[in-house]
Amino acid sequence: MPEPFRAPHFVRSFERGLAVIRAFDAEHPARTLSEVARTCDLTRAAARRLLLTLVDLGYVHQDGRQFRLTPRVLELGYSYLSCVTLPQIAEPHLEQLVAQVRESSSLCVLDGDDIVYVARVPTRRIMTATITVGTRFPAHVTSVGRVILAHLPDEEIEARLARADLRPLTARTIVSPDALWAELRRVRRQGYAVVDQELEEGLRSVAAPVRERDGEVVAGVNIAVHAGRNSMDSVREDLLPHLLSAVARIEADLRITGPARAASHDTGTHR
Repeated sequence: MPEPFRAPHFVRSFERGLAVIRAFDAEHPARTLSEVARTCDLTRAAARRLLLTLVDLGYVHQDGRQFRLTPRVLELGYSYLSCVTLPQIAEPHLEQLVAQVRESSSLCVLDGDDIVYVARVPTRRIMTATITVGTRFPAHVTSVGRVILAHLPDEEIEARLARADLRPLTARTIVSPDALWAELRRVRRQGYAVVDQELEEGLRSVAAPVRERDGEVVAGVNIAVHAGRNSMDSVREDLLPHLLSAVARIEADLRITGPARAASHDTGTHR
């Protein structure tokens, strides 16, 4: 695969350092030097220099052959969250929504081809999946991703579908670009998206877009439910009205406070 175009100012070593940090996740909280090198497509020597630099800076801890991130990494995310207006505006409305429907609700933005959770209010019910602020999923298989994607310009949607990894995550995942395009058109017309067990078996979700004063979609709000507790009819009839009301309240507050500063860190082409 050819290397992507990089501007003259691009610092490749910085890119590699960030890749090393992203190599650690919930499934791989600890990694060896060889694992980091393989995951980041680096030589062992380059991976070693980057890991030891991060150790010196306090972002990584070394225990024998194992490396782990330290809590100091949270500073990187906090710098973003501390200047974000939209999650602060949305959170009380998410709390009210969760109290009404007794299901978890989240606010997400688009980042490249993923959605990222920037605010979340979980239900008190014990859940099997651990989703927190910062969690990412492919946008095209989530309801909240689809309500954002559906409102992009047509040419950008086509470009995203052309490069998307449409592998089936469950037996219900839409893997045809034409079928997904048709679904996005339906979402655009109806103003909300419902996803039935495409991301994970047993998980249904409904989402609606959040618009700024000028009508631009900057985020999405979802409600996620277990398929065993909520039928598709129940999602639309019982949950969707509460969701739309919550989004309307968020948008009303946005009109008062002004633009949703840093609401989206999408790396796409639309603006």
